Amino acid sequence: MSGQVERRSEPDDPTAAAVARVFRDERAAVLATLIRQAGDFQLAEDAMQDAFAAAFTTWRRDGVPENPGAWITVTARRRAIDRLRRDRSIFERAERLADLLRLDRQEHPSVSETSSIADDRLRLIFTCCHPALDLPARVALTLRMLGGLTTGEIARAFLVAEPTMGKRIVRAKRKIADAHIRYRVPDDQELPDRLRGVLRVVYLIFNEGYSASQGDRLVRAELCGEAIRLGHLLGELMPEDAEVWGLLALMLLHDARRAARVDAAGGFVALDEQDRALWDRDQIHEGLRALQRALRFRHPGQYQLQAAITALQVQASAAEATDWVQIAELYGALGRLSPSPVVDLNRAAAIGFAHGPQAGLELLEPLLADPVLKRYQPLHATHAELLRRAGDLAGAEHAYRQAIALTANSVERAELERRLEMLTAS
Repeated sequence: MSGQVERRSEPDDPTAAAVARVFRDERAAVLATLIRQAGDFQLAEDAMQDAFAAAFTTWRRDGVPENPGAWITVTARRRAIDRLRRDRSIFERAERLADLLRLDRQEHPSVSETSSIADDRLRLIFTCCHPALDLPARVALTLRMLGGLTTGEIARAFLVAEPTMGKRIVRAKRKIADAHIRYRVPDDQELPDRLRGVLRVVYLIFNEGYSASQGDRLVRAELCGEAIRLGHLLGELMPEDAEVWGLLALMLLHDARRAARVDAAGGFVALDEQDRALWDRDQIHEGLRALQRALRFRHPGQYQLQAAITALQVQASAAEATDWVQIAELYGALGRLSPSPVVDLNRAAAIGFAHGPQAGLELLEPLLADPVLKRYQPLHATHAELLRRAGDLAGAEHAYRQAIALTANSVERAELERRLEMLTAS
């Protein structure tokens, strides 16, 4: 549906532009409320698409309503009722008959109904990110239901066939129904663990957009944008959670450098070579404000620490002015809070900048000896850089070749090949 709205949103067509704007701004809220009312993901999604299709015709004839979001909600509810009445196989089932009667009673929403929209969106987020679903399904369903991306758009972003992605989304919806997963916000005792899972899904969406694991683009801007939009939504719905603001800050600060990360030909540009005039200063300031808001809660978490690291990088006046000593210390704190080989790798790289490549190489030794990390491309790329800076050109050449062999993204591979060529030509 998102693709249909965008394709019809021509600059000289104010009706289409209004529909596209409402789709972008109101879709998740309308869908979340419909799912609660209808008790069925597919029915709600189909009814909402019916409503947006009707808006093109009706609004062009009668004008855009004063409250277009409410118009879409009421129209979608009526279309859901129509679908239930037409579908005899569903109508004859007692629970769907109850749905129909409940929808009829909700034909005219009350004030309390209107005020529950925020809760509906939270319910939808936690349902899409339920731990009973495998992680790829959570990511796909979140992008489909909350992000509004079409199945084809999600498939292209993750470089899988559209039918494959479609089946993944259908299976996720079916599992929610078959497992009777409740459409609710978790209880207080469950909330911290479940929220961590939600944040992880949003973080994975952003990471795939920021540094695409495969394909011929380094950055998939549409995924970065959707992840940041979801981060803003979580900030609106859960304003007292420090890690929600920490993740939003992290994404904003990283994404602010997007325009400088590739050159005019789409080639990779390393952080220390980026034109800082291309960085989005408004977005950096927004990210710093989000980080400050997170830190005021005095409840440190992994996303806040990562955001603080990125803040030090974007606030440096030049690459050589970056405070790598403090960054290394923050990575140490992150490793104590949330231990992982990825954190250890990043700390080794930071130590290499702060105290010299040999110090970084010493920290890499246990990671290089870990068979689990044998095929982890960033480890070999970092190893190659540290060896090059330490003067071990033969070792660096071998490490570059390992990294190149493990690189599925063509932009990253081209950059590694360029560095290898420069190394062997010297």
